Amino acid sequence: MLKIIIPGIPIAKHRPRFARRGKGTTTYSDQETEEGLILWHVKQQTNGHKLFKDAVLVDTKFFMPRPKSHFGTGRNEGILKSSVSKYHIKKPDTDNLVKFLFDIFNGSVWKDDSQVIYEVSEKIYCGPGEEPRTEVTVKKPDECWMQEKDNLNPSKRVLLLRRRI
Repeated sequence: MLKIIIPGIPIAKHRPRFARRGKGTTTYSDQETEEGLILWHVKQQTNGHKLFKDAVLVDTKFFMPRPKSHFGTGRNEGILKSSVSKYHIKKPDTDNLVKFLFDIFNGSVWKDDSQVIYEVSEKIYCGPGEEPRTEVTVKKPDECWMQEKDNLNPSKRVLLLRRRI
């Protein structure tokens, strides 16, 4: 099992960019700086860990910063309003957050993201005093998990994965 914590506001994958070069066009990434920074954090935490070469399970939690509008003003300054949600249901989309991470993990955590057979992701707001971050747990599926998973309906599979990872 490997657990990686990446500090900072989670970053989503951008759409590819195109530029004219002579008679043709070329694509480029406008996120190379962010990719390099995240890769540095990943390498610091995976130092000495071998690449996963077989199937993997991935559990990802994105902790997003709360906007100022979630907190009271005046004498209630700094106090979370009771009407706000725990879950972050605004942009960026969860699939783009996952895509950005998985592209960086290719060659640093696993050979290729096609090895991911089961992925659960959650996008929530930070708790009081918490900093924005991304927490990723990567694990090999064991035989017990595979047998239990096959006997459950889809909604219970998520609960089983949470308990196992």
